Amino acid sequence: MLSRDVGIIGYGSAAYDKKPRHTVFGYLGEAARAALASAGISKNELNGLSVDANLGADTAVSTAEYFGLSLSWAYKSTAAGAGPIISVTSAVRAVDAGLADYVLCLGGGAQDISSFKKRIAQFTAAVSNYLAPHGYGGPPGMHAIIQRKHMERYGTRREQLGRIAVDQRANARLNEAALLRGPMTIDDYLSAKLVADPLRLYDCVMPCSGAEALVIGPLDRAPAGKGVRLLSARERHNHPVGEIAPLCGGWELFRDALFDEAGFSPREMDFMQCYDNFPIMAAMQIEDLGFCGKGEIGRFLEENGLTHDGSFPLNTGGGQLSCGQAGGGAGLLGLVEATRQLRAEGSARQVQGASRGIVSGFGMISYGHGLSASAVIVEKA
Repeated sequence: MLSRDVGIIGYGSAAYDKKPRHTVFGYLGEAARAALASAGISKNELNGLSVDANLGADTAVSTAEYFGLSLSWAYKSTAAGAGPIISVTSAVRAVDAGLADYVLCLGGGAQDISSFKKRIAQFTAAVSNYLAPHGYGGPPGMHAIIQRKHMERYGTRREQLGRIAVDQRANARLNEAALLRGPMTIDDYLSAKLVADPLRLYDCVMPCSGAEALVIGPLDRAPAGKGVRLLSARERHNHPVGEIAPLCGGWELFRDALFDEAGFSPREMDFMQCYDNFPIMAAMQIEDLGFCGKGEIGRFLEENGLTHDGSFPLNTGGGQLSCGQAGGGAGLLGLVEATRQLRAEGSARQVQGASRGIVSGFGMISYGHGLSASAVIVEKA
């Protein structure tokens, strides 16, 4: 059980760029300053730090040195896009246990498409030893197989999945921080450049630079009416074992426990922020977290609007598909947007009356499938 007295008390973001304008630490620092200002605490009050980012030889501890922090608790995630949710829940537990007073949770990256391609070829030993020597083209190839399997098994159509990209772009058009804000129609989506059949350009996330940050602490220290409570959280790794391009990732294994512990059902969520590196992965999270049955995503997308004012608000800031994928910040993007919504600070894209929602993560694309899944249910404190 997560403490109901500890939660998110501040958030912040660094501006996103298609090409890096400074180092990853510059982006993380920019987001950290914004988060501390949002929480109303000083840097000297922090004694906990978690980092989700490609730091090379650096760690959370060396990051503390660069930022001038003295720590009693430090953590660096190993679960890629699923990691930030795990980092934040670990931070809540650390504060509740008295291991830290306030924890700064950071996620970000300094990259562009070229540097991303080089890094992804060495992402894990399995990738570098068994995929890269044969001309590994990166994540689109594997996700193309997943989407093709879903289409053939369940009759899912590209124009149905396209609603995710199109409606999220509509949300992004109301978000000045999103990198991709131009209008997109379903025809634009369907006719875009082919990348890995059946995936086309607007199915694929754009690597970029940027950062996100959250401050975890006692909820009674949050600015009035601005705290966010974590009701329940779960994670799963390497499921299903040994299967290539599976149509599940682990959310279906912990879904019931996640909602039971929170005390709410899927239909009582006011929004969903999911890890959307490709629309098919967003679709699988919607299915496996219980918003529709397995294989029923096509009809679900036809019957529900995904914009901030639709019947199923999804990735209300535009998600990665429109904001960009800022390294380790990608997995924190949804939690920051959820915090923004629950503090009623969503501006033109605010979900009216939002009091609770779900955030899900996915990551560690290795040999054959993504290795990590996570999810958390949050509410306005």
